[in-house]
Amino acid sequence: MPVCSASCSAESVPVLLLARALNEAGIRTRTDEALARRGWWRVGGPADVWAEPATPEALALAIGKASEHGLPISIIGNGSNLLIADQGIRGLVLKLGRGFQSTTLHEGQDGLLMEVGAGTRNVVLLKRLDAAGLHGAGALAGVPGTMGGAIRMNAGTHLGEIGDAVHEVELALPTGEVQRLPGAALGFRYRWASLPRGAIVTRVWLRVHREGLADAQAAVAHHLDRRRATQPLDQPSCGSTFKNPPGDAAGRLIDAAGLKGHQIGGAQISTKHANFFVNTGAATATELLALVRHARQTVWEQHGVCLEPEVHLAGDWPPGSWPLPPLAG
Repeated sequence: MPVCSASCSAESVPVLLLARALNEAGIRTRTDEALARRGWWRVGGPADVWAEPATPEALALAIGKASEHGLPISIIGNGSNLLIADQGIRGLVLKLGRGFQSTTLHEGQDGLLMEVGAGTRNVVLLKRLDAAGLHGAGALAGVPGTMGGAIRMNAGTHLGEIGDAVHEVELALPTGEVQRLPGAALGFRYRWASLPRGAIVTRVWLRVHREGLADAQAAVAHHLDRRRATQPLDQPSCGSTFKNPPGDAAGRLIDAAGLKGHQIGGAQISTKHANFFVNTGAATATELLALVRHARQTVWEQHGVCLEPEVHLAGDWPPGSWPLPPLAG
């Protein structure tokens, strides 16, 4: 545990006190944790305090301690849909630990339900369903990230959206309380779910099925083959950068605007798929955001379509960075 020297800023004192309190409670922390290796874009500065609580009780304690010290709380799942600021993330940054990565099958009056810890990676869930002869989460095939993040953004592909399969969710609230809501209460729509402010998804119950397994598996296999052929999976990116506007595709609009291959510093619009913005090796988060803004403005000027980002900003960005400013022209 680092000791605050006389040269420490006043802002760092609550950070060190929080780290000490969590360590004393048995929750291991790291200060100034490098986040570039945590995100799929491989950019971003450090987290003030990093912790991976392994149980709901530890999570509630960490949330409560951060609130006591007046520090903000952020959560990173698999870091696949975040653009982390070059300056990093202030306060406490959480990743759900081992106790949030289990899956359990239940059969009752509500049918077959798979209870999924919010820290479970999507790819792991799909493998476990396959092994059990079940399906129901094929919409997540090829979608990076964890179940918690998938619920928060109603993740999906052309195979569907995960919100369609959600029976119930469990949430940890900023107060440390736990709340369970039926899936219908989240008002799922395209890449969006209505969650209480500051809530952290901890568990999900998904409707799963045994019948129709072969057809479901064939659809997933076809989707993954197409994904490998059309997406730049060998370069750091967040997947789709923009949501598809109604009746069109963001990639088609960006391509039609002549932006495939356009580059700002180390950030580039992929030459393989125009809705994938990649780190060519030395990009900064600032360059990636500048590229997102440039593409959005150019598509607006040429096509009159306002693209809405699918990616979210996290961390210590300058005021006015997000949400994106109104379009000019």
